[in-house]
Amino acid sequence: MDWSAVLISLKTASAAIVITFFTGIAAAWLVESIRNEKLKMICDGILTLPLVLPPTVAGFFLLYIFGVKRPVGQFFLDYFGVKIAFSWSATVLAATVISFPLMYRSARGAFEQVDKNLLYAGRTLGMSEWSVFWKILFPNALSGILSGGILAFARGLGEFGATAMIAGNIQEKTRTLPLAVYSEVSAGNMEGAFVYVAILVLISFLVVTGMNYVTWAFQKFNRR
Repeated sequence: MDWSAVLISLKTASAAIVITFFTGIAAAWLVESIRNEKLKMICDGILTLPLVLPPTVAGFFLLYIFGVKRPVGQFFLDYFGVKIAFSWSATVLAATVISFPLMYRSARGAFEQVDKNLLYAGRTLGMSEWSVFWKILFPNALSGILSGGILAFARGLGEFGATAMIAGNIQEKTRTLPLAVYSEVSAGNMEGAFVYVAILVLISFLVVTGMNYVTWAFQKFNRR
């Protein structure tokens, strides 16, 4: 068994969730602050699009933008010496783009559940929007935000289509667990594929259990 696929997947999902967690929260807050409903719907549609697009289509767009012969990919290669396509960075990019909508939607849903009267009260007391966010909105929405982060991590860990498009399936470099399952099945090695599948199922179970525990813990805390 090649354990590099496990390590690459964990590294990729961990790096992706760091990016997704903060950008998802920021995007949700910004969209929630938009007063124009039509503009809000358009922004929400754009940010949610990777969630409904087939991952291979999202991967196609990423490859079209960050490919070596494409403007953005060429820019990074010429000025920073960084090749994005078919590198470990590409696996992080794919996982981030695909998991971002889950984090964004979860954070926005959590913000929407917060009692607006609490926000109005904070503003009435002279608090800045930044203070209202950190002292009122964020703490009251923390349970939903953490649950979204856990789901986004799991989604990044299980990403396949976009990763295959922009990062490829390079052993010990870009081969993640889902790609390892695909490779083993393609090679007719069902026993090897079963081991990778078992690892993914175990991690997914732990993730869902962790999300349920976070929800339970916050509900218990709020009842006190």
